[in-house]
Amino acid sequence: MSQQFRVPFIAVEGPIGAGKTSLADLLSHHYNYALLKEIVDENPFLGKFYENTEEWSFQTEMFFLCNRYKQLEDTYENFLSQGHPVISDYHIFKNLIFAKQTLSQDHFDKYDRIYRILTNDLPKPNIIIYLDASLPTLLERIEMRGRTFEKSIDPLYLETLSENYRQFIKDHTRVYPHIPVLQINGDKTDFVNNPHDLQRIIDQVTDIADKQQSLF
Repeated sequence: MSQQFRVPFIAVEGPIGAGKTSLADLLSHHYNYALLKEIVDENPFLGKFYENTEEWSFQTEMFFLCNRYKQLEDTYENFLSQGHPVISDYHIFKNLIFAKQTLSQDHFDKYDRIYRILTNDLPKPNIIIYLDASLPTLLERIEMRGRTFEKSIDPLYLETLSENYRQFIKDHTRVYPHIPVLQINGDKTDFVNNPHDLQRIIDQVTDIADKQQSLF
């Protein structure tokens, strides 16, 4: 599978409750791009994971990894390789962020080896939109969307996850300086209810894509 494609492949990332899917939906509609949404509710281990992280973390992370691998493989074959742009509400690197936080070292070492093998030739986004927000904002949005299995999320887990995301984005930007990252403050930006906020994001994304000579 080749990773070389010129069409836009945009990933929206950020911690739980940041608004990734909402923004990906809006951008997909605006640009008329294919929308790739991660599988969440279908994970049979997720509810157990939030109740007992240590017991169910490996099963949970492996389910996500295998499903995202299949999604990205299909996305390449059906869209990117055919010249059709894609907007995704996740980047495959999120697997490492979650796994490193939840798995024991032994399990993470095994997981990391599997991750490297599976993702080696998967398509990688050429634009990343990173949504960040404070813990109160994340908790409020999680409460508003009302997913039953998320009600038992430990705020400390969520806060640590956010910190790990920030560090990972810094590291990613340093290692891959050619992949632009648009960072958005979720506390000050309401792209769902404020059309001006959404338009500002659209303008920034379009500007980044134009500089990459992508065909919007």
